[in-house]
Formats: sequence, structure tokens, C-alpha cells
Amino acid sequence: MAETLSERFAMVDGRVGDQPGAWDVAGELPRDLLVELGAAGILCAEVPESFGGLGLSSADNGALTAHVGRHCSSLRSIMTSQGIAAATIRRFGDKAQRTRFLGDLTGGQLAAVAFSEPDAGSDLSAMRTSVVSDGDTVVVTGEKKWTTGARYADLLIVLGLDANGVGSAVVVPTNAPGVHLDLVESPLGCRAAGHMNLRLDEVRLPASYLLGGGGQALGMLFTTALSYGRMSVAWGCVGIIRACLDAATRHAATRTQGGLPLSDRQLVSRHLADLLVAEQVSTQICADASRSWDAGSPDQAVAAVLAKHVSAGHAARGAATAVQVLAAAGSQDGHVVARAYRDAKLMEIIEGSNEICQLILAEHALSLTR
Repeated sequence: MAETLSERFAMVDGRVGDQPGAWDVAGELPRDLLVELGAAGILCAEVPESFGGLGLSSADNGALTAHVGRHCSSLRSIMTSQGIAAATIRRFGDKAQRTRFLGDLTGGQLAAVAFSEPDAGSDLSAMRTSVVSDGDTVVVTGEKKWTTGARYADLLIVLGLDANGVGSAVVVPTNAPGVHLDLVESPLGCRAAGHMNLRLDEVRLPASYLLGGGGQALGMLFTTALSYGRMSVAWGCVGIIRACLDAATRHAATRTQGGLPLSDRQLVSRHLADLLVAEQVSTQICADASRSWDAGSPDQAVAAVLAKHVSAGHAARGAATAVQVLAAAGSQDGHVVARAYRDAKLMEIIEGSNEICQLILAEHALSLTR
């Protein structure tokens, strides 16, 4: 691709501008913007050029994700969903499926990935959605909760179990008979990301929609999808921290108290220092994870967990710090730090909660001593 990374940044800046606050209040993103960014390859930028994508490295895609996340976590959430869908298709789809569906995702169609169920979040053994082959068709039945981006999606990547209890991933068009979508009203954060609850009532599709013919280990499906998602969320958290650092430093430098700018007050200066440390640490740990990803390291999944866990924690604490610095000035719906405060908290839950991340990291630490 001829475009440079800075030109893609400029495209995002020009199309997003100062609109994210209004999107957050309205709880909706402009679909034409999502289609435009999707057709430009920005929503799943690691897809190779041979499939119509930009072919970015994890490091460059991370920089792009952080830039979008600095503007709007809801928009970044769509990037994450589209990227997870593309990564799942790349990993498990056959050649014809990769050509067809990746071409769709880089041609303007939008995708979401359906993981969680009413009784199944981190506990994969509780999954009940069935993906059963029936001759030259596949039948999908079940419920999914909090499917990010499904409000805008043309395609859903649905994870479930086949008749033998083995994992499968199937591409489900949202307009297929039997697909029912209900909007999650007033979520705490990422309010414009289009979270939906899904009901799939015997959705019958051609067998060619079953990625790789099915039969993959459920743990492998989740690890592939979640590793990409964790990388995307981690870099998005870098963007949140940068937005908070910018807002807090600008406010502290211009707001006076007792004839002095807030930045001259030592306790306020400490907050600014903490934000800078959070931004630097999160950027470096994400960069390290991207290097691991680009090198194909066997530790890339653990590196993604570490980056997500550290960056999400810094984003949540950093957003709280920014609200403290701006006080009433940053406490109204739509303001960048008010949005960040709500959005960042969700980052400590999605793609593996803090506690799940800690369990994974503890197991990794124990493995190093064996």
C-alpha cells in the first residue's frame, strides 16, 4: 500500500474530528464511517494485501489502534471486533473462505464475534451454542451476550460446539433467517460500540460458512481470537491514557487557583507524573508484545495477556486521575475524560478480566520454574 501510517492517522483525524463525545451521548456510531474505514482496510489492518488488506505489522497496527483509541474507544472497539473476526478467518478458514470473507471485511462489510453466553464467559465448558452439520448445511442454535459491534455487523463469527462437543466457528450473516438481535441498553462504557444480545434459532447456512469444516479445539479457537483481541484492547488502552494525559496537562497548565496554574501545585504535578509514567509503561509493554507477535514467538499469547492486563489497569487508574485533575470540568457526559473513566473500567473486564489475566500470568510464572 502506498499510504503511510501518518496518512492513515490523518484520515482518522479528518473523519472523526470532535464527534466522539456526541457519539457517546447518542450511543451510536455513523455506519457510513465504519463502512468507509472498513473499505480502507483500517478496521482489520493486519490482513495481508493478497486478501485486500493493508498488511500492517502488529506494531504498526498497534500504533493505528492507539491513535483511534485516543479519539474514541467505541470506534476502537469496532476495530477490535473486525480484527478478531479477520484473525479467526485467517487462522481457521480454508483458502476459499479466506479469499471470500477477508475480501468482504476489507471491502466495507462489518463483522462482530460472538463469544459470551448467559452462563458462559471465561468458563468455556459452560458453552451451549450448537453448530451442527446437516448434509451440505450447518445449523446454529444458541444465545450470545454482549456481542460488541453486532449492531452494525453484516457478518457474525459465532463460536459453538458440534454434535461431538468439539469447537467450531461459523460465519453467520446477520440477515439470515433465525438471527435475532437485541441492543444492550445504556452500557457503562463504549456506549456507541453497538453491543447486542443474540438469539440464534436454528439458523441454517451452507456448509461453506463453517470455518475449516469445524472440529477445532474450543480452547484453540478462543486463544487465537482472544490473543488478537487482547493486543487490540491493550493498544487501545494506550490511546485512552494518551487522551487523559493530554486533557489533564492542558487543564493543569491553564486553570488557575489562588493566582497560580494548577500545574504549580505539587499534588497536581504528581498526578501528571503518574499519567506520564502510565503512558510510557503501557506503550513499552505493548510494543514488546507486538514484537513478540510479529516474530511469531511461542510466548506471544502470554505477552498479549500481560500487555492487556497492564495497559487496562493503567488506563482505569489514569482515567480516574484525569477526572480528579479536571474535577467538575471533566465530569459531564461526552467529555473525553468522563468517557475514558467509563470506557477504561470495561477494559479491565473484556477479553479476560483482571482476575483471569492474573491466573494466566501466574500459571506462566510457575511454568518457568519447572
